[in-house]
Amino acid sequence: MTHTVQRQRLATQAAEVLLGRIQAEEWALGHKLPGETVLAAQLGVGRSTLREAIRELAGKGVVESRQGAGIFVIALEVAEDWDAVVRRASIVSVIEARIAIETEAASLAAQRRTPADVRAMRRALAHRGTDTHSIEDHVDADMALHRSVVAAAHNDVLLELFDGFIPRIRQAMIDMLTPRTTSNLNDDQPAHAAVIQAIAGRDPHTAAQLSRAHLEGLHHALG
Repeated sequence: MTHTVQRQRLATQAAEVLLGRIQAEEWALGHKLPGETVLAAQLGVGRSTLREAIRELAGKGVVESRQGAGIFVIALEVAEDWDAVVRRASIVSVIEARIAIETEAASLAAQRRTPADVRAMRRALAHRGTDTHSIEDHVDADMALHRSVVAAAHNDVLLELFDGFIPRIRQAMIDMLTPRTTSNLNDDQPAHAAVIQAIAGRDPHTAAQLSRAHLEGLHHALG
C-alpha cells in the first residue's frame, strides 16, 4: 500500500513537471511528446509511473493518447473542473443555462415520456403544491419537480447537467423567496401544471414554450 501511495504521489509530481514543460511550450500545441523511454529517463521515473502521469494529464484535457501514434499536446491549460465552473458562475448565467437545458428536456419529455414518468411528474407536482412547506422544503420540492421533467427526457447528459446546477441554484432560490410568505409560494403552480399537462399530452412545442416562459420569468426575478 505504501508503495502505491508513493508511486501515485510520484506520478502526480511527474505530471506537474510535464505540465510545466508543456506550458513553457517545449512542445507546441498539436505536437507529439517524446516516446515513453525518453520521457521516463528525462523525468527520472519508471515507465509505469510515467503512464500514470500521462493518464492524469489526459484526464485534465492537456494531452491525448492516440492509438498507435503516441501522445499529443491538445491544450496548454488544465480544463477547469465542472463543479468549480458552476460555483463561480453567476446565478443569472446558471438560469440561462437551465433555460437551454430544460426547454429542450421538456420537448424531449413530451416525445419520450412513459406512463411511469407522467405519474412521477404528477406526484412531484402535487408535493410541490402542498401548503405545509417551509421555504427550504418548497425549493427542494420545486427542484424535484423540474428534475422529474428532465428525467422524463431520457437523456443522461441533460440530467447530469441539471444535477450539477441544483446546489448552485438552491440557495439563490431560498434567498429570493425568503421575503415572501409561505402562503404565496405556489402562485406559479398552474404554470408548472401546464408544462406537465403538455408533456403528458405529447405536445413538444407547447411543453418547450411553457418551460421557457416560466424560466424566463425566474431569470427576470433573479436578474
